[in-house]
Amino acid sequence: MAESLGVIIATEESPSTSEFSFVAKEKSVKKGQYVQVSHGKGTMFGFVSEVFKSNRYFERPESVADFEKSAGISSQFPSDSWEYVIGAVKILGVFNNSRFERAFTPPSPGAAVHIADNTMLRTFLGFEDNGLHLGSIEHHDVPATVSMTRLLQKHFAILAMSGAGKSHLASVLLEELLERKKEDGRVAVVVIDIHGEYLGFLHDPVFGQKTSLVDGSDICIPLRKVSPETMMEWVPTLSIPQRDVLRHALSALRSEKKDSAGYGFNELLEAVERTDVAKDEVKRALKRSLSELKRYHFLSRKSEKPRLLSDIKPGHMLILDFSSIDSLRKKQILVSLMARRLFSLRKKGKIPPFLLLIEEAHNFAREKAEESEAVSRSIIETIAREGRKFGASLCLISQRPVNLSTTALSQCNTHVILRVTNPNDLDHIQMSSEGIDARVAKSITGLKVGEAIIVGEAVNHPIFVSVRERKSMKREKGAPLHQQAIDFEQKKEKKEKNVEAFL
Repeated sequence: MAESLGVIIATEESPSTSEFSFVAKEKSVKKGQYVQVSHGKGTMFGFVSEVFKSNRYFERPESVADFEKSAGISSQFPSDSWEYVIGAVKILGVFNNSRFERAFTPPSPGAAVHIADNTMLRTFLGFEDNGLHLGSIEHHDVPATVSMTRLLQKHFAILAMSGAGKSHLASVLLEELLERKKEDGRVAVVVIDIHGEYLGFLHDPVFGQKTSLVDGSDICIPLRKVSPETMMEWVPTLSIPQRDVLRHALSALRSEKKDSAGYGFNELLEAVERTDVAKDEVKRALKRSLSELKRYHFLSRKSEKPRLLSDIKPGHMLILDFSSIDSLRKKQILVSLMARRLFSLRKKGKIPPFLLLIEEAHNFAREKAEESEAVSRSIIETIAREGRKFGASLCLISQRPVNLSTTALSQCNTHVILRVTNPNDLDHIQMSSEGIDARVAKSITGLKVGEAIIVGEAVNHPIFVSVRERKSMKREKGAPLHQQAIDFEQKKEKKEKNVEAFL
């Protein structure tokens, strides 16, 4: 066993079955360290919840004030030798007969406190040898290797303010998924990349072989593969008569063009005109509503991109780059299209288990939004509720958790939280995550860039993790701000010189 950190002391309220305090031999005891104590036939586990310093010479303010008026208390008494450190420990459980159980009796005053054994600590936290290596545990030489099944199967969310390291953490996670061996179990990965933050994977010499990219403006699907219900979801403002006309028109097209090469938007509008189930005013209103979909240019006659049946492969990542799309509504429709098709194909067993990672998820599953402004919310909530049965996993990344659907967020049984300072977001996170207690909630605002708290299904106890460095190439769209400013002025000066030379 490791060298003793100190011994348990008796106070008015401890030791108890939930906490104890100890006097440290060294002053290097740190808040957040895991410790252990021999307890009967087992080993009691806990973490240092707070560290205090005390000194008898400085306990009476009036005495200190009097001495400080003269030469000072430190110059007249050996006050340094009276300083001592007290660690307050929160008891987490007892390891007995190869399993952890609750503590039913308190530890004894005078018992030695040791830093936690690394092997036992890994078991206690629920880490696995072939887990996803996200970083390391603070104050311990223990890699944070989280179980892929426990993290992904019941979904997870990455929540943080802008600039706290969300994309870096997501990149580390993607590296781990792409590097997994066949015998350990591999999933396919689909990334909704809003700002082109994951393009480095495509150009990386190692991960580039396992990555493919589709520009959002190139996404298309044959109209014959779109059901009336899906199209109604994209245009939720349709009236009941308009929905009837659309259903009849699509049904008629399928019957007429069953053996042809497909049909396009113009044929759909002609079929709407031919239906005899509604008045002309209803048909005109329907065609006006459908014209928005036509402007987005993603419904084709027979072209399909990406081809999900061939592009979704175990251990392979498909990036859908939406950085070239300005319209939020078009992005929502495309996310709805991709998510619904992925879920449908997975339920039929035609594609492997997958992880759908959605950046800026609050834009696609908004909590308080009209139906017309939340086109993709329904399918995201459906996957969140039912996906674990079929091997369809979600990762929702957001910098505004308060705007994210409560239904979707509450179904993410693991939360990976980086620095958050907005009080509304903090309250929303605390309400939606059962594993966050007052101690953890207080620590969220003080996290540094690259530090994260993992709570929920993936770990047995909330843990603080220092996220490891990424292995993949970092390459984003857009140069750093200072470089953009320099480039702009240089181009402007060059243009002015060219005009002067011409004149």
